[in-house]
Amino acid sequence: MSNIASDRDFGKVVVLMGGDSAEREISLNSGGAVLAALRHSGVDAHGLDAGEGVLARLSDGGYERAFIMLHGRGGEDGVIQGALERIGLPYTGSGVLGSALGMDKYRTKALWRGLGLPTPESVPISGLSELDEAEALGYPLIVKPNCEGSSIGMNRVENRDQLRQAWQEAARYDALVLAERWIAGEEYTAAILDRQTLPLIRLETPHLFYDYQAKYASTTTCYHCPCGLAPGQEAELQALCLRAFDAVGASGWGRVDLILDQQQRPWLIEVNTVPGMTDHSLVPMSAKVAGIDFPELVLRILATSRQRGAL
Repeated sequence: MSNIASDRDFGKVVVLMGGDSAEREISLNSGGAVLAALRHSGVDAHGLDAGEGVLARLSDGGYERAFIMLHGRGGEDGVIQGALERIGLPYTGSGVLGSALGMDKYRTKALWRGLGLPTPESVPISGLSELDEAEALGYPLIVKPNCEGSSIGMNRVENRDQLRQAWQEAARYDALVLAERWIAGEEYTAAILDRQTLPLIRLETPHLFYDYQAKYASTTTCYHCPCGLAPGQEAELQALCLRAFDAVGASGWGRVDLILDQQQRPWLIEVNTVPGMTDHSLVPMSAKVAGIDFPELVLRILATSRQRGAL
């Protein structure tokens, strides 16, 4: 058993998963993996599908801390975090502000730009009348719902007709849609665990970008970790990602995605405050290269709940 588990009892732990967001199935997979790992480590862990009446069930369950494995709306946007603070239950990961900002791509990017951090130009679209502003960025563009994860509703567009169709699809998931200047280059991700940036992963896919299919279904996606960059360059990117993570008030654990363009310039894309923990997920992959196996990773994430006053 890990020293983290034996040093101090975590008490009765609830793993929150499922919910009703567009990422429900991924959340159930992630939550199931986390639950199994906690039980393997001897933790008194219980799974709970965060549907209707979840707060009453949490209040009556005698839980001492919560492991949040809810992806998307209701779980990654500060809502469940605020509810848990209301009932005094310590939880993993970012707080209310860090979660809400990290989920909001438009405001995250505005904050990064204000701090001088590199991120592609973008404009919000709330209606067809605003497509001209998006076109002014120049094609190609990437169009995405402002507050969704797992690349749901995302499309690359190269003309007005595609832009309109992509906006309509993204608007199914969010009233606010983001059109972002397309950056041609290699995609990387940085996992962050309790102030430590883990080894970068370089993502390689035959798809136009690392979309939903590439993330969860494709057998042609390749993950390179070590990422192949020179140590000094990787360290610079790790520091940039940690600064971007801190900028939105995120904490505990998470992931920052970026692209290196053809001139080797970095461009920050987004923050994930509750990343996936499935067999395709990136944080466990990076942790393994850093010498942290999955059960140990789960325990270390659970330990971040102490930062909110538990024990």
